[in-house]
Amino acid sequence: MRLITAALMAASVFGATAAHAEMKLTSKDLAAGKAMADAQVFNGFGCSGRNISPELAWSGAPEGTKSFAVMAYDPDAPTGSGWWHWSVFNIPADASKIATGASGDKKLPAGAVEGRTDFGTSGYGGACPPAGDKPHRYQFTVYALKVDKLPLPETAPGAMVGFYVRANTLDKASIEVTYGR
Repeated sequence: MRLITAALMAASVFGATAAHAEMKLTSKDLAAGKAMADAQVFNGFGCSGRNISPELAWSGAPEGTKSFAVMAYDPDAPTGSGWWHWSVFNIPADASKIATGASGDKKLPAGAVEGRTDFGTSGYGGACPPAGDKPHRYQFTVYALKVDKLPLPETAPGAMVGFYVRANTLDKASIEVTYGR
């Protein structure tokens, strides 16, 4: 009993949390480490994809999760600050998935809000790296949050959403894919 008490005290001193299942993110549309399909590529800026948001499903959120957020980011964009391709926040805690094509079709979980991408509009904006660049990495991440809602409008840019998301994250899981042209 003393060992258990000592372990719990040490965990609280060092900021550890109670054990929970590892949070996982899966997708039938994105394969980790592989190239993104044309369905998820942007249609514009010289790209001719279908700009369909991917299916994402998650599990293993920690106890205390009150909502989720999903963000898609290209750290390789030649901007000095990357490129925000999608942000969805205020996803209810009982949700565990976003369907293929949910962005823009009102198929997101009830209450979810899409922030503004670096393309300047709210909703999903697919991959579209400059022609001739090495393939870029696209990181799709789901975040388990400790708050019910982020106090942001749908016009909030990705960096602002990212700030609030990271300040309230309990756990996260990611899938990284690539795309080049």
